[in-house]
Amino acid sequence: MNVNIQTVRFDADARLVEYINRKLQKLNTFHDRIIQVQVYLKLDNVVHTIKDKIAEIRIHVPRHEFFVKSTSKSFEGSFDNAFDSIVTQIKRKKEKQAA
Repeated sequence: MNVNIQTVRFDADARLVEYINRKLQKLNTFHDRIIQVQVYLKLDNVVHTIKDKIAEIRIHVPRHEFFVKSTSKSFEGSFDNAFDSIVTQIKRKKEKQAA
C-alpha cells in the first residue's frame, strides 16, 4: 500500500502525519488489495478568522476508486470523519461483491 500525504497552503507537523499514517494502517483490515492511498489536507480560504480544515481521502483498489471529503475545525476531526466514511464505502463495496 502506497501512502501519499499532501498539504495545500501549509506544512503539517510530524504529529499530524504520524496520526494519519497510524489510522491508514487499519485500512488493510477492510480491504487487502489497496494499491494507493492519497490524503489531501487543505485550509479552506474563507474570509473568517477561523479557517475550516478539509481532509480528502482517495483510495485506489483494482478496478475501483473510493473518494471522500470532510470539513471541520480541526484536521484530526476532518480526517476521522472522512476515514469513517471511506471505511463504510469499502465495506459496502465488499458486501456487494460477496453477494
